[in-house]
Amino acid sequence: MKILVCITKTPETTAKIAFTDGNKEFNKDGVQYIMNPYDEWYALVRALELKEANGGTVTVLNVGDSSNDIIIRKGLALGADDAVRIDTDALSAYQTAAQISAYASDKSYDLIFLGKESIDYNGSEVGGLLAEMLSLPYVSYVSHLEVSGGVSTVSRDIEGGVEVSEVSGPFVLSAAKGLAEQRIANMKGIMMSKRKPLTVVPPADVENPVEVVSYTLPEGKSGVKMIAPDDMQELVRLLHEEAKVI
Repeated sequence: MKILVCITKTPETTAKIAFTDGNKEFNKDGVQYIMNPYDEWYALVRALELKEANGGTVTVLNVGDSSNDIIIRKGLALGADDAVRIDTDALSAYQTAAQISAYASDKSYDLIFLGKESIDYNGSEVGGLLAEMLSLPYVSYVSHLEVSGGVSTVSRDIEGGVEVSEVSGPFVLSAAKGLAEQRIANMKGIMMSKRKPLTVVPPADVENPVEVVSYTLPEGKSGVKMIAPDDMQELVRLLHEEAKVI
């Protein structure tokens, strides 16, 4: 099997979020970055499991500048065979998908994995855009995957149950929790990653149709209100007038 896993860099979950340039730019000062957990824990690990069971190769791909090399090397340390970095800072999900599509269109990958979303923007856009650009089937939020004889059986959680589908041939999938279990790179993997190829390729000529107008932070959480267990009238009033849920 020839598998491509798309990975991205995100701020770690404890990073302080602030904006600059009139709230148009994310303030990167002092921010520590990690590989997006959905890409690492579920997409990449399940891809590696399939390679170990069926043979083949796993390539990790990132769209970004050289500061992303550290997370790419982590993907190699976990077991990917090689890596590609498209040397540009994409400004939108569309631009990211277009860059990946331009690179992957003639590579004949059997499967293309992505995490279901990045933990910074939570857009869940790249997978669907990429599949459309490559004219491939797309299954989102996959929590279980088995491959046998060129047919993939995929499961995903839906409201009230689980949806099971079969897909023939190459396709794109976004990985959700449950698809695999997190792995930790061992010392051997870390040392070997330094010798694995990381190919930097120039970006395709892709226009960005999206412009960020501004970012805003959510309103701060208010304090907890304590209500006597027998004061149902006050509870109903607060739910109606303040929480506005009834």
